[in-house]
Amino acid sequence: MKSTLRLSLKPNEKIYLNGAVIRVDRKVTIELMNDVQFLLESHVLQAQDASTPLRQLYFIVQIMLMSPGEVEQARAMFRASLSMLLATFEDKQLLAELKQVDRLVAEEKLYEALKTIRGLYAAEARVLTAGGLARETREELAASA
Repeated sequence: MKSTLRLSLKPNEKIYLNGAVIRVDRKVTIELMNDVQFLLESHVLQAQDASTPLRQLYFIVQIMLMSPGEVEQARAMFRASLSMLLATFEDKQLLAELKQVDRLVAEEKLYEALKTIRGLYAAEARVLTAGGLARETREELAASA
């Protein structure tokens, strides 16, 4: 059974819906009556803000959702980035969530994948500040310093 999703948009707010950019001129509530790929403007990450490994992964998945013509190229970038992250992080919870993101992307549940990645930002910050990277990565970073 399909569920209806209601979204409230403010004046001049954008929604990215199946690759189309829609801007509303007044406050509206829209109902999505079937499964569609969408992204609210407030969740769009700008390229210059993709400053951590997980934010870069988010940006790649965002491209898959917003630019249907670039899905195959973005999917290849996603595979490479995810592989690097799985080899880099040691935190078991973070790794489990990244595997969940991989499953969601494989199932074309891109909005859910983005939501999951956003939820990992705090854990990523803790890991990056606490040195929770794999030994090889720590050594590579130390050698490049």
